[in-house]
Amino acid sequence: MRAIRMLLVSALAAASVSATVSAFAGEQDVQRLTQLLEKSQTIEANFSQLTLDAGGTSLQETSGKMTVKRPGLFYWHTDAPQEQVVVSDGKNVTLWDPDLEQATIKKLDQRLNQTPALLLSGDVSKISQSFDISSKEQGEVMDFTLKPKTKDTLFDSLRVSFRKGLINDMQLIDSVGQRTNILFNGVKANQPVPDSKFKFDIPKGADVIKE
Repeated sequence: MRAIRMLLVSALAAASVSATVSAFAGEQDVQRLTQLLEKSQTIEANFSQLTLDAGGTSLQETSGKMTVKRPGLFYWHTDAPQEQVVVSDGKNVTLWDPDLEQATIKKLDQRLNQTPALLLSGDVSKISQSFDISSKEQGEVMDFTLKPKTKDTLFDSLRVSFRKGLINDMQLIDSVGQRTNILFNGVKANQPVPDSKFKFDIPKGADVIKE
C-alpha cells in the first residue's frame, strides 16, 4: 500500500511539474507574439489571398493592400474583380461593396476582434484572453498557432508567421476545413500613417446596413 501511495504522489508531482512547464511555455509564446506585434505600430503591405476547400481545390484568389495602425485602426482593400474595402476606426468596422453600392457597419466587438485581419491592429494585451498560443521557430521564421478559447469564432485555427520580425503570412482554417492563405509582401513597418486613412466616407446614395 505504501508503494502505491508513493506511486500516486510521484504521478501527481509529475503532472504538476508538466502543467507548470506547459503554462510557462504558453506564457513565453504569448510574450514573443506580443513583442513582435507591438514592434510594428503601423504596417503597410500588399497581400495575395488564396482560399481552398477541404480537398485542396482553389475557391478564390484575390489581392490588394493593407494598412494597420495600433490600436484598432485597420484598412483592407481587395482589388477588382472581387473589390471590397474593410475599414476599422477603432469603434466600428465598415464593409464597403462597390458592386452592390452597399456599406455594412458593425461595432468592433469581441467576435470581430478575433478575425485574423483585426488581430494585427488589436489590443495585444488581450490576445491570451481570446487564444491558446503556441510557437515554432525555424531559422529566421517564427510561426505562431492561435486557437480560439470560445466556439463563437470565425475560424478553428490561425497561423501567423513572421520573417525577420515582420509579418510574412497567415493561414486561417475554419470548422469545415476550408483554408485561407494570405501572403504579405512589400511590408513597411512604423511609417507615418494619418488617422484619416481609417475614416471611410460612404458614397452618397449608397445602401447602409447597421448591425
